[in-house]
Amino acid sequence: MVKTRLQRLLEDRYDPAPHTDEDTQRMLADPEFKAACDALGPKYEALDSVLRARKEAGLTQAQIAERMGTTASAIARLEGSLASAKHSPRLETLHKYAAACGKRLRIAFV
Repeated sequence: MVKTRLQRLLEDRYDPAPHTDEDTQRMLADPEFKAACDALGPKYEALDSVLRARKEAGLTQAQIAERMGTTASAIARLEGSLASAKHSPRLETLHKYAAACGKRLRIAFV
């Protein structure tokens, strides 16, 4: 396979730092860091729920899309929108996503 220039650039730039559970615990011991993480928590709960449902179902974005009658790129946008808060998916769409994963959508105020 011939890689595009963009693919090569992205591969060159992606170099994650090694990270362990001990690293996480050390960082969370910093009150300022923990406060920042806690503030982001609600933003990522919906994304975490959606990704966990797909993982538990053992499905790819393309398989979810097929079950919902849409495209894999639409599913990628839906999942991405939950993290970016640029767009809020409709409840009907989330119900369909849940059903495609063999689950039910439940919304709770806590």
